[in-house]
Amino acid sequence: MEYISTRGKIGKIGFIDAFMMGLADDGGLLVPSEIPALSKETLDNWRNLGYQELVLEIFAYFTNGEIPEAELKDMVAASYSSFRDPEVTPVRKITNELYLLELFHGPTFAFKDIALQFMGQFYSYVAKKQHKKIHILGATSGDTGASAIQGVRGKEGIKICILHPNGKVSKVQELQMTTVEDDNVLNLSVEGNFDDCQRMIKELFADLDYKSSNHLAAINSINFVRILAQTVYYFYSYFQAAKQHEGELGAVNFSVPTGNFGDIFAGYLAKRMGLPVNKLILATNENNILEKFIHDGVYMPGEFKATYSPSMDIQVASNFERYLYYVLDENSELVASLMEQFKTEGEIVIPHEKLEQVQADFASHGVDGQECLDTISEYQAKFNYLLDPHSACGVAATEKCSGEGEVTISLATAHPAKFDEAIKLCGIDQSFPEEIAALFDKPQRQTLIDGKLSEVVRELDKFYNAQ
Repeated sequence: MEYISTRGKIGKIGFIDAFMMGLADDGGLLVPSEIPALSKETLDNWRNLGYQELVLEIFAYFTNGEIPEAELKDMVAASYSSFRDPEVTPVRKITNELYLLELFHGPTFAFKDIALQFMGQFYSYVAKKQHKKIHILGATSGDTGASAIQGVRGKEGIKICILHPNGKVSKVQELQMTTVEDDNVLNLSVEGNFDDCQRMIKELFADLDYKSSNHLAAINSINFVRILAQTVYYFYSYFQAAKQHEGELGAVNFSVPTGNFGDIFAGYLAKRMGLPVNKLILATNENNILEKFIHDGVYMPGEFKATYSPSMDIQVASNFERYLYYVLDENSELVASLMEQFKTEGEIVIPHEKLEQVQADFASHGVDGQECLDTISEYQAKFNYLLDPHSACGVAATEKCSGEGEVTISLATAHPAKFDEAIKLCGIDQSFPEEIAALFDKPQRQTLIDGKLSEVVRELDKFYNAQ
């Protein structure tokens, strides 16, 4: 397996090089040169594998043997040893048509832990093997930052800086990032929104001299390894739902709360590999640029809105380009042209015949604030199951987009304790897990800056030059 850029100017590179490059040096995103096609026999052989075993099987198609098997196995074991459920991503049956894939049993109670605990191990492995300094740089709308920091805090040879929008993440999300005391961690609280943070990160990675001289590495979902790690739980959840389902389980829908298109692109990759997927339901909130694209074929940011599901408060979805590459028949020249047009004109419109393909791949629903809160209240009352607001968006989209008799696995992406502000509005009192309750008594460390790239660079220079 080799990796190429969606914009066509990066030659075929290996797995570790793709991991370390993060954002492609031509400004595009790295994708595998071909998507493996899995046979029914292979899927049948995987049905009873444990989560860690399944990770190894799927990764084997993508790593080219660049990591010795025993060392990869050790990394995978270490990545998921801190998860609170032995299944890592257990599946809860709500009805025979609805299953919840719980992705919040990792150390920071959010789905980002699935990929980022592994990526932390992987960066540590590369730093030691190649005797490299690695400076991880990322932006977060809430969950990525805490998961990434948890994955590399205190690790030798690695420093991590995370930008988050000041006042636009939940209090627990903020505390999970800013109460970490390790000296290899820097939190920059940026006046602006997530798109401002993400734009500055992309600008720094696009400056190849700066990227090289400062040993930058990507933790956001622009890094393909993060997508790959998330693909695993689509397969695993299908197999788990099949064991609980009354009757034979055919193709299923997956409902995915997403703002950056990364998690649902992982599902698209699983479908392309051969997992029996009917519809991928893209659940979003009032920041519904992706819903409009799926309905109308027009990709154009609107006005930013703060919502009860802040991790999806995103207008520019950084993984959209990967899907654009595939829906445009892997035409990298056309992708590069459209992305340049988006940069100058702020809009992409795809041809009508391609919109038909988009609508065959995806359904979508943008959940407004009241609908989100109503869904939380309804599922608590009806099923005694407390959804966080992002997971509630996934369930609400399931109800809107799933046909009669269709089975849907809806992704529960975070523990409700991370978003108590929304839960309280539903009149629900919840008890916090001990790890989250303890955060409120810890001192915080963060640097408040305005939304200027020059200020980010100034803080990074101080951080990278500190002993």
